[in-house]
Amino acid sequence: QVHLVESGGGLVQAGGFLRLSCAASGNTICIFAMGWYRQAPGKERELLARITRHGAITYGDPVEGRFTISGDIAKNTVYLEMNRVKPGDTAVYYCYAKDDLCYGDDYWGEGTLVTVSS
Repeated sequence: QVHLVESGGGLVQAGGFLRLSCAASGNTICIFAMGWYRQAPGKERELLARITRHGAITYGDPVEGRFTISGDIAKNTVYLEMNRVKPGDTAVYYCYAKDDLCYGDDYWGEGTLVTVSS
């Protein structure tokens, strides 16, 4: 089992900056990749960014060059820096971990709400 805890969400004005953190615990040695997704009301959950244990990074379409994922899976922590936020970025942001090294399970945090005011 892997447990994920997000932090850093809140209210931010459009054009501002926000940094989300995700801390993993448990069988973290099994994690191959971690990432961030978000889900806005009435919409499907969408991928924002993903980083592997080897440091390979993938970004989803919604990022538009404004978000940056960083961190070190070996240190059980990843971050999402959000720049030039827009009201359309308002959503619940979820940390995700993929166990490709032990059992093939997916893990999700409980999510942190980001609200961008115009």
